[in-house]
Amino acid sequence: MSRICELTGKGRQVGHNVSHANNKTKRVFLPNLQNVTLISEALEQGVKLRVSTHGLRSVEHVGGLDNWLLKTGDDQLSLKARRLKRDIKKKLATAA
Repeated sequence: MSRICELTGKGRQVGHNVSHANNKTKRVFLPNLQNVTLISEALEQGVKLRVSTHGLRSVEHVGGLDNWLLKTGDDQLSLKARRLKRDIKKKLATAA
């Protein structure tokens, strides 16, 4: 399972550990990913996603999973999130 946030696309970053003697060794910075169940109001069900804590805060700030998905471009979202976005759009179109 890749270490990429399904909502924001945040992934690993590479950098250096730098010692007191200024020796540099490669290291990896991993995002803080959490397995969470987010509630979709349009679909009226819970959805399990692997989301970074930064992404989780962003979803709550925007007003929920449905608003986040409709606002976010498809290039950042995972395949699972894009399918969920499509389902939400269909549900909202039939409700309107």
